[in-house]
Amino acid sequence: MFDGAMNDLVLRARRIVTAEGERPAAVRVRDGRIVAVDDFGTAGPDDVLLDEDCVLLPGLVDSHVHVNEPGRTEWEGFASATAAAAAGGITTVVDMPLNSIPPTVDPAALRVKQRAAEGRVHVDVAFWGGAVPGNLNQLRELHDAGVAGFKCFLLDSGVPEFPPLDRAGLHAAMTAIAVIDGLLIAHAEDPAVIAASPRPAGRSYPAFVASRPDGAETRAIGWLLDAVRATGCRTHLVHLSSAAALPLLAAARRDGLPITVETCPHYLSLTAEQVPEGATQFKCCPPIRDRANQERLWQALADGLIDCVVSDHSPCTAELKRLDTGDFDAAWGGIASVQLSLPVTWTQACRRGHSLAELAGWMSTAPARLAGLAGKGLIAPGYDADFAVFAPDDSFVVDPARLLHRNRLTPYAGARLRGVVRQTWLAGRPIDGHTPRGRLLRRTGTR
Repeated sequence: MFDGAMNDLVLRARRIVTAEGERPAAVRVRDGRIVAVDDFGTAGPDDVLLDEDCVLLPGLVDSHVHVNEPGRTEWEGFASATAAAAAGGITTVVDMPLNSIPPTVDPAALRVKQRAAEGRVHVDVAFWGGAVPGNLNQLRELHDAGVAGFKCFLLDSGVPEFPPLDRAGLHAAMTAIAVIDGLLIAHAEDPAVIAASPRPAGRSYPAFVASRPDGAETRAIGWLLDAVRATGCRTHLVHLSSAAALPLLAAARRDGLPITVETCPHYLSLTAEQVPEGATQFKCCPPIRDRANQERLWQALADGLIDCVVSDHSPCTAELKRLDTGDFDAAWGGIASVQLSLPVTWTQACRRGHSLAELAGWMSTAPARLAGLAGKGLIAPGYDADFAVFAPDDSFVVDPARLLHRNRLTPYAGARLRGVVRQTWLAGRPIDGHTPRGRLLRRTGTR
């Protein structure tokens, strides 16, 4: 396998997932960009020839990663998060605006975060801004500074420095974002529904799920869609967990509303039935639901109603997970999975007959388009030479000690997953895991 630097190179593989689908091909690279995708042809002495069991995928784009630096770097940091991403075939991440201190809700905070990341990232990194009460007059300047869009919560985010928008605040933010043709991304759970639900009861996972019922998502999504209709703001729904909301979203699509949707590997692979009592490493918000719900999410993904699959990598320290007590009410909600999202999703996709071309669409092309990163997400001329060398029929058992994110907690410990990332390339060179050479990106628009 090639491990040096070169200006011009050719990668050949019997299986390459190109913009037209999977085929044998030769990818020609110059100065970190793809200049041609040709027929396989005859390999030259200096060409990089992939092993027969490997597929060349476009480098994955994970548009939902909580890095938490600065301010909560003991949870996660740019160096560790991006090293883990690279080990998982991800070549671009988009950092969420909350859990860091300060949160990315004004241009000064964005500059603080960029300084924290500069020179320390193993993959390319873009940034979301935040929409919170009181920062309406900061949105245009953040947009002009190149953020991918604006994250908001419709209920308590879990951290006091990133408060939620009420319905009036949401309408005002979406009106302002629509004027600049920006993008709003929303965590949609209704606080009134959750307040009226029973509190989680200690170690019981069914009690935790009951505390954040389907109705919390469907009601919040309903009033989010009302705001889209009223403002015309391009809107993206993050981490959909409840299939009960799918009819609302299908109707919105039929009406032509500018709405896109993501789900996450944990919703597509884990089920409520398998969560042991007190296993707080499975806690996330909204929660992992039952097997029937999961199958409906897979169908929505196959039908194109769900656009992309991203990690929602949301780490914390072991202490905050309350593994000692197993108390679902007290534990931090979040699953750290940036290194495992590709094999977790492929394990389940393969069982359902989905292709690697579909997987690349969900985990690379669609997230790149969402975040306005025009050079990312495809193996095609003019795109960045970012690749994942993936052995789809190999397998491994998840060993937490081999994970590279800062706090190695995972609900996948001991699971056998299908698909091994053999190597990850950024801008035409393999990532070595030691020399950070990722770039900090601005939103560039879509193709």
